[in-house]
Amino acid sequence: MSLEITHLGSGSSGNSVVYKNGDTVFLIDCGLSTKQMEKRLLLAGINPNQIDHILITHHHADHSKSALKSSIKWSARLHSNLETAIRMGWQPMSEVRTFSDLDRIEINNNVSVMPIPVPHDNADNVAFIIFTGGERAAYVTDLGEATDELKKHLKGCSHISIEANYDQNKLLNGPYPDSLKRRISGRGGHLSNLQTANILREVVTASTKSIVLCHLSEKNNAPHIAESEVLMKIHDFFDGDLSISGKKGPEFTHSIGEDASKRISMDH
Repeated sequence: MSLEITHLGSGSSGNSVVYKNGDTVFLIDCGLSTKQMEKRLLLAGINPNQIDHILITHHHADHSKSALKSSIKWSARLHSNLETAIRMGWQPMSEVRTFSDLDRIEINNNVSVMPIPVPHDNADNVAFIIFTGGERAAYVTDLGEATDELKKHLKGCSHISIEANYDQNKLLNGPYPDSLKRRISGRGGHLSNLQTANILREVVTASTKSIVLCHLSEKNNAPHIAESEVLMKIHDFFDGDLSISGKKGPEFTHSIGEDASKRISMDH
């Protein structure tokens, strides 16, 4: 059974990805309003009431904005780590199930998800590795560098969604104050195009069929810059699908696992 992966939106205005495995549907991050989430889920062919689980990477609003409200409305189980629950004011057990780093979260008999800690300022942030039928997908965003632990789990994933937040030259020469530039480019900030390209060069193998670059900065990046910088590092051994997730999704769906189909484009 395949796992279908659809980005509903990506960037500072809100992040969310929906995963579908048979009758089971779950979200990673819920950073748009409930109304906007429902609109985009319907565009992706999913009734919001189908959502079984919502997993949150960290407490920043562009990843968590409507998570509790949406989970209640859709009768979906909400998951986060304890620090995120505390920051959001969510009540463990009654409102949210808390997980620890590297603990497997069982989604159904065929899918489980593992949170991997990643460095991000003022947040107990995690990446997620999704396991299904012997294959893996990854969701990695809001980090200033990739740890050895993360790269170990990324290596050989069939699908990788990873941020390429900024172009170094555009950030340095852009309008942001120096303090913000240092924060963005620091260990607890975001990944540059070059950092992402170097990470992918280390972890992409023949098993990697699709990559989505996400969380691109509107002021400090451009899709063609991110795509070209990544391809320069991996074009000699990666022949899969490389896509860019923008702030207005859904635009495409990727599939991995048994009976996985090629990328599906969405017109709306």
